Amino acid sequence: MSPDERKAAGQALNVLKSEIETAITGRLEILKRGARAEKLAVERIDVTLPVDDDEGGHIHPISQTIEELVQIFAEMGFTLAEGPEIEGDFNNFTALNMPPDHPARQMHDTFYLSPAADGSARVLRTHTSPVQVRTMLSTKPPIRIIAPGRTYRSDYDMTHTPMFHQVEGLVIDEATHMGHLRGCLTEFCRAFFQVDDLPLRFRPSFFPFTEPSAEVDIGCSRKGGELKLGNYGDWLEILGCGMVHPKVLEMCGIDSTKYQGFAFGMGIERIAMLKYGIPDLRTFFESDLRWLRHYGFSFLDQPSLGLGLTR
Repeated sequence: MSPDERKAAGQALNVLKSEIETAITGRLEILKRGARAEKLAVERIDVTLPVDDDEGGHIHPISQTIEELVQIFAEMGFTLAEGPEIEGDFNNFTALNMPPDHPARQMHDTFYLSPAADGSARVLRTHTSPVQVRTMLSTKPPIRIIAPGRTYRSDYDMTHTPMFHQVEGLVIDEATHMGHLRGCLTEFCRAFFQVDDLPLRFRPSFFPFTEPSAEVDIGCSRKGGELKLGNYGDWLEILGCGMVHPKVLEMCGIDSTKYQGFAFGMGIERIAMLKYGIPDLRTFFESDLRWLRHYGFSFLDQPSLGLGLTR
């Protein structure tokens, strides 16, 4: 080709090259989008399904323990009751026979909120007992409920946190007595801790909302610095209980000359620590995935009365 012909041909080839590059780039983008759409379709995740245990999804020990509690008490005829975490002074203190100068009302124990519209005090509930009050105010006896949930107190160390979980039980009818309370708690503790001969000891105590009141110890051994539950001659405090005080019944609109009943309460973290060997209460709330993988449960772990977990 002559120099003039080469110049004209080169310009034409450059135009053709640009057109081909543009076509290839456009086609590649279409193929990439198609491949991405195909990959998304193949790898689509149904977020309504449980997480694959191999990928690290675990149920928190608190959630699992609550499920176990509900399962065991449901077998005894208890129903589940819930209530708000922000409570009024009446439900949290007054209806439970706590006088205005009771230490539990002090600011160093209770988280007080801004007053309600009518000027009455509001608090973050310090126990789940207000659920019992609400139930007695709205339901006629017979009553048989358990009330698990979050509670709040101003404290923080190895055995206390500002937010923790409690479960409380309440039975109100015309014939319930202290023997029924003892039998109920004995069956629960033996089923929950999976120790058939676990002994319980009831020690006289004082709570303003029950009379008589008792603290309950379970049998254990501390030999060699290791805590082991069972009939070994030593004791460990686990919960408080008693017969519902007549004043509490009357303040909730129940005739104390006709009805009586019992109540009990325990810390959910505490019994979970005892059952699963968790040494520090604070670790329940630190969101450490390594801790959860170690102490957590598979979604296939199901609570079963008297048998702990079925895997």
